[in-house]
Amino acid sequence: MAGYQRKTAFSRTEVLETAEAFLPGILGLTRAKASSHGATYNGAEGTVTISAHAHGPYTDVVATTDRLRTSRLDYEVQRFLNQLPYEPGDAGGPGSGEPS
Repeated sequence: MAGYQRKTAFSRTEVLETAEAFLPGILGLTRAKASSHGATYNGAEGTVTISAHAHGPYTDVVATTDRLRTSRLDYEVQRFLNQLPYEPGDAGGPGSGEPS
């Protein structure tokens, strides 16, 4: 089981909307549970739980998976987190080693 955390300028709603747009399409996951603070997705690649909690102008996002850090699921979860803008005005997006 692996866990990842990121601070973002996105609201909880924006984080969860981004997860819904990104995770099912990339990994073929389906949303199993959802609330105003998080969602759980599962599929053949495994299970990931995303939780988002606002702290002032930022949102703390935690993603946990049921796989090892070397799995495809974990790689894509890290890519998802990189899509979230870190500071207000940031575009977010792929890292330097990722295609744009």
